[in-house]
Amino acid sequence: MTTKAPTKTITLTIDNQQVSVPEGTTVMQAAEKLAIRIPRLCYHPRLHLEGSCRVCLVEIEGFSRPMASCTHPVSEGMVVHTNTPEIRETRKTIIELLIANHPMDCQTCERDGNCELQYLAYSSGVRDRHYEGEKKHYEKDLSSPSVIRDPDKCILCGRCVRICAEVQGVSALGYINRGFKTVVTPAYNAPFTESVCVTCGQCINVCPVASFLEKDYTKDVIRAIEDPNKHVIVQIAPSVRASIGEGFNQPPGIPMTGKAVAALRRLGFDEVFDTQMGADLTIMEETAEFVKRYKEGGPLPLITSCSSAWMKFAEHFYPDLIPNISTAKSPMSMLGTMAKTYYAQKKGIPVEKIFNVGAMCCTAKKFEAARPEQRLDIDGELVPSIDRVITTRELVWMIKNAGLDFMRLPDEDFDPVLGMSTGAGALFGATGGLAEAVYRTAYWMISGKDLEQVVVDEVRSVADGVKLWVAKIGDIKLNFGVAHGLTNAHTLLRMVQRGEGDFHFIEIMGCPGGCIGGGGQPYARAGEGIPLDIENLKKRAEALRSIDAGKKLKCSYENPDVVQLYKEYLDKPMSEMAHKLLHTSYKPRLPHGVWNPDVLRAD
Repeated sequence: MTTKAPTKTITLTIDNQQVSVPEGTTVMQAAEKLAIRIPRLCYHPRLHLEGSCRVCLVEIEGFSRPMASCTHPVSEGMVVHTNTPEIRETRKTIIELLIANHPMDCQTCERDGNCELQYLAYSSGVRDRHYEGEKKHYEKDLSSPSVIRDPDKCILCGRCVRICAEVQGVSALGYINRGFKTVVTPAYNAPFTESVCVTCGQCINVCPVASFLEKDYTKDVIRAIEDPNKHVIVQIAPSVRASIGEGFNQPPGIPMTGKAVAALRRLGFDEVFDTQMGADLTIMEETAEFVKRYKEGGPLPLITSCSSAWMKFAEHFYPDLIPNISTAKSPMSMLGTMAKTYYAQKKGIPVEKIFNVGAMCCTAKKFEAARPEQRLDIDGELVPSIDRVITTRELVWMIKNAGLDFMRLPDEDFDPVLGMSTGAGALFGATGGLAEAVYRTAYWMISGKDLEQVVVDEVRSVADGVKLWVAKIGDIKLNFGVAHGLTNAHTLLRMVQRGEGDFHFIEIMGCPGGCIGGGGQPYARAGEGIPLDIENLKKRAEALRSIDAGKKLKCSYENPDVVQLYKEYLDKPMSEMAHKLLHTSYKPRLPHGVWNPDVLRAD
């Protein structure tokens, strides 16, 4: 047995303070130990070190020039100065040069007040534009239903390129041209809709400025609310309630379900439904599909289909595995479908009057809502099951725009018919939650008994990108695989292609941490927070698990609204009616992602 050698400790001095850190630590990381936050732009702790922006320069005794603290490793006896007049002036000049080639529209910019470049300009003392000259100019890319790319605001930090390649395994973005004309874009400077972009929005999460934004549909939603001929329904995803408080300066990890419902009602929505109810419905259909395949020898492993970014990723990169993917729609689309069929009939509301809105953590849900496969055939006319999707960030803006004091709102309950959910439905928002929820119902469907120990710790880690777990139902052993972040999906799916693991069921979530890390979640605070900080993701996950822990009903088959829905309308999971309304299909997508933009949305 080989014993791992202990890590060597390095002692150095930073700004006259001594600190000891493990060998291999960078100067920036060592400074953090002393509560010294060196300015940075290109740096991100989850991405490889690039050292391109030079904002983090420091003086190191013995070196003739300043060094990038984000990439420079510590050494024994090193003496570092992070705050000399020369260093402050150098950083200020670098920031002034960045600003010189940046649009002068801060007051009308989406990131005004929470922009990392703006924060650095303030903290470094930039008060004038000293450099004037030619500015770059490129047209915005508005082709995607989910993500807007504005090259004029790009500062070439490379975070978007790296997260797309390293965390998401998509590599839809790269650099073209050189020098002043360098720009970040999909291959061949093609629009997003002609690329392999999976619309996950992680580029938005890590962009320090506003070069990437979600496509804003708030104006469409507000118009619908103000239209007296529209019956406007909104549903809210589990992960939104776990993070919406952050948009109102609250710490992460506090579930805000009741206040979110109250805010939506005051915004003017006619009905406020719970996507967790849609999640319970999805669990019933997907679990029934899994049990059927397991018993009848259908394509296994069954791979989940709830993550919109993952589904586009699968169509591009794993078309050979499409037969393995569940045909069950996502919770959002299932609930939207039921609102325009079951609910509409129950309430006697013409379907053309219903306007469905999804309040989601996810930019890719905008893409999902635009899929032609998601349209419903209502009396021979194809209508979208979801009319518009807004992100958590967009919802926060709508609440602020309406003048609502969010934190003082009372807690209110969801509306009936499509508003009740179980603890299993809440778990969907964090990685491993779908697999855990399916296991609870699969145990009941296969054994006819309720599962006593419903918590599955083996799949709950947010830090582990790939998790393997053996589920037991009597003498049956089922091999589960879980991945979040699409680079981790590559790892798991290549195991499947090689015939490894003997998997029965696989859960894949497109974003780091699952939906809690979606591309539409609140921005980290400029100068303070870290986008996609692992500790924040853990706290958001715990918020959802606390909702599960507080629910009396833990399993989807116990949901009275779901039971009533099957009794009155759908008959049973995987019935002819259920399959017609709650299931869909997928097809291989060309490598360059070309598809018909005429079907992006229903006007």
